[in-house]
Amino acid sequence: MLIKIQKSENSDGISFTKNILEAAQINVGDEVQVTIQNGRIIIETAIRTRRRTDLKALLAQMPEDYQPEEFDWGKPVGKEEW
Repeated sequence: MLIKIQKSENSDGISFTKNILEAAQINVGDEVQVTIQNGRIIIETAIRTRRRTDLKALLAQMPEDYQPEEFDWGKPVGKEEW
């Protein structure tokens, strides 16, 4: 399939048909990894890895004398109880 590169404001772009995106299992808004190999543009779905948060490690980074500041949330605006 031939696709034409189009001017898009300050950059150039490629518009993919819905069928191509569905076949590649890519949705609008997804992040993709773009690489150049031997003069070819390779577009792959980005593999996102989430690091597991270690609460003990985060707490160890806090200063021992840490005191949270009070926050003024303002006056009640509904039926919340204070």
